[in-house]
Amino acid sequence: MTINPASHRWRVLTLLAAAYFMTILDSTIVVTALPSIGSDLGLEGTGLQWIVTGYVLAYGGLLLFWGRTADLLGRKRLFMAGNGLWVLSSLLCGIAQAGEILIAGRVLQGVAAAIIAPAALSIVMTTFPEGAARNKALGIWGGLGGLGATAGLLLGGVITDGIGWPWVFFVNIPIGMVVLALSPAMLPESRRPGRERNFDAAGAVTVTAALGLLVYAITAIPEAGMTSGRTLGLLTGVVALAGLFVIIETRSAAPLVPFRALRSRVLIGGNVLIFTAGMAVDGLLVTLTSYVQRVLGWSAMQFGLLAAVMTVTSIVGVMYGQHAVSKRGVRPVAAAGAALLGLSGLMLTFVRADGSVSLMIAALLIFGAGLGAAFVSSQIAALTGVAEANSGLAAGLADTSFNIGSGLGVAITTSVAFAYTEAAGGPTPDGLTEGYQMAFGVTVVIAALGVIATLALLRRSAKPVSGGDDVGDDPRFHIGTDDTVRQTAESDRLSA
Repeated sequence: MTINPASHRWRVLTLLAAAYFMTILDSTIVVTALPSIGSDLGLEGTGLQWIVTGYVLAYGGLLLFWGRTADLLGRKRLFMAGNGLWVLSSLLCGIAQAGEILIAGRVLQGVAAAIIAPAALSIVMTTFPEGAARNKALGIWGGLGGLGATAGLLLGGVITDGIGWPWVFFVNIPIGMVVLALSPAMLPESRRPGRERNFDAAGAVTVTAALGLLVYAITAIPEAGMTSGRTLGLLTGVVALAGLFVIIETRSAAPLVPFRALRSRVLIGGNVLIFTAGMAVDGLLVTLTSYVQRVLGWSAMQFGLLAAVMTVTSIVGVMYGQHAVSKRGVRPVAAAGAALLGLSGLMLTFVRADGSVSLMIAALLIFGAGLGAAFVSSQIAALTGVAEANSGLAAGLADTSFNIGSGLGVAITTSVAFAYTEAAGGPTPDGLTEGYQMAFGVTVVIAALGVIATLALLRRSAKPVSGGDDVGDDPRFHIGTDDTVRQTAESDRLSA
């Protein structure tokens, strides 16, 4: 179901974006509050880590499951349920008087975020017609990611120092309640009428277990090491569960993930770019955070102010990116965005132990532009041409690609920085700087792989790919060419 009045479409986007923005904000706002939380609740080391890990595990492991569930049970219904759980879990976190209660609240927040993100994005897809209008909406959506992460770094320190760490959770409550109050009247229910609600329980269990175990393995890499028995054992379990999931899905009459609906080169290319961009972006930002705090002695708030410079160019990258995709297609914009991410990482390999402020500002300005262009183009590619019946699945897949890529990027860069710091003589300013330089170099390699994947997978194809089975003959699923994006945009402009 597509809403036609343009003014109402943008009001719907504003409402959905408010909820999505809070889930992104909460992933970083809590980081700056961890020292205060640890002091008040008697948490340290592993306990503090689980405040972050519990959220990440629930979020990353359940995105695909809830995305598909939204297709079957109704996106509006799931979005509202997720927001209700978000308000309650935020309240639980804020009033927690024990570390175990706070960790439980964070897990529930992760579950809520995993419901909200794909349901909201799939409503955006069904609200905006393909072409220039949807590209613009996805541009705004992509820009919220960088803005939310930066705002979290800034606000976390301000709120914690000013009124106390519980308020990094309490700020979610009024926004969540407003979203809940407005949703019944403003949002459409976009589940296809009369659609069978067959649910693949076995597939849901195995894919959730596989993704959850993968996220846990990734978060364990910095502590356990890439080649440790623990890490290899966890990854072996992931492979076994993934293989079992494939077997279940190929034999299921109503699969959770209809594989024939994922054969589009453009959809795959978009998700690969989202994955590599997530690796490069979060790997670079976490490394830069560690460098300015451990080598230069900056506070988290000072880093937040530095990171704010990238917000300006990320907005420019998003605005230009969505316009350029409608004019020129996904491929050149995506490749340019990934290349800019790589260039910023290359510049940061020259940071020094005695300070490199001008270099960091220049690199972050380039980084912001690359982030905006890469994310808007990859999201458009991953979501263009998807039938309404599969929009939740596609949204969940895109969110999962970013989440897994983000965690893997952080794990790899953290491990590399640690290894090279030890080889350079330990955590002295010079040793730390050498480790961080190598970690920045890793982000360059990751971004280069993103460029290669973009050029290989987003090439023009002579024929669109049919969705088959679950999709039927719905022309909206016939993805497969970069020209599709431009042609739907041109049609959109002519009809307007």
